[in-house]
Amino acid sequence: MATDVEVVGEADEPGWEVDPDDEWGIAVIATVGRQLKLRREAVGMRAADFGKAVGYGEDMVYKIESGKRIPRPEFLDTADGVLRAGGLVSAMKEDVEKVTYPKKVRDLAELEARAVEMQLYDPLNIHGLLQAPEYARALLLMRRPAYTDTEVERFFAARVSRKSVFERDPAPEIGFVLEEWTLRRPLGGKAMLRHQLEHLLQVAQLRNVELQVMPMEREEHAGLAGGIEVLKFRDGSAMGRSPAIANGRPVQEPKQLRILELRYGIIRAQALTPRESSAFIEDLLGAT
Repeated sequence: MATDVEVVGEADEPGWEVDPDDEWGIAVIATVGRQLKLRREAVGMRAADFGKAVGYGEDMVYKIESGKRIPRPEFLDTADGVLRAGGLVSAMKEDVEKVTYPKKVRDLAELEARAVEMQLYDPLNIHGLLQAPEYARALLLMRRPAYTDTEVERFFAARVSRKSVFERDPAPEIGFVLEEWTLRRPLGGKAMLRHQLEHLLQVAQLRNVELQVMPMEREEHAGLAGGIEVLKFRDGSAMGRSPAIANGRPVQEPKQLRILELRYGIIRAQALTPRESSAFIEDLLGAT
């Protein structure tokens, strides 16, 4: 089949490896690979010819068909046309996209999607749900040891996908407490910081969001033991997590949840009010 598609070499790694601990992900990618192979064979196309048509090397085609690599969305779209699948191959993108995200991120996103109330405090960084896309990518690029380009892309896509929590209807009630010093660090440069501060002010205007800032001048601080995350669900259950409780593992026991909620409540009381916090961020923006 004639094509002007540039063949991607092995070094370009057009896809992601499957997490060996992700049983669901392994099953999904194995099924996708098996379906691709069956459809390729049904139209009488050799792997080498198929690879040339979609712009992949033959070895990479075999890796995808054997479930060893997670195909990219554009690969599935191209393969759908080459194999004359009528949209059936492209339809697999939704499940493949979920597997693309690391399992721990996917599990967290699923919990956030179920939550009706979220109480969030991060003492080290601007919380991931509050990061502007450009800011989030900049932080991933700063990681040491450095992520590969593929890892950056994968983690970035996962972080951006979690922002859908703001688009839910009905929307969950979300409370954030940010440390002042995380708003002053010019990570990525002053222009990047300005963009991030503007993004925070936009999020703070959402009716279901309460954003508070903990000033550095406070002489009392209940959050010195680490970050706090409490998610509450419609059935009355809840899940909490903090480095100070159960070594950071998720907990659901009422006693441990009460401790986390007590600490979070005190942190909120010590922080600026939402209105004061927005004014504080506007002042920082004006000085940046």
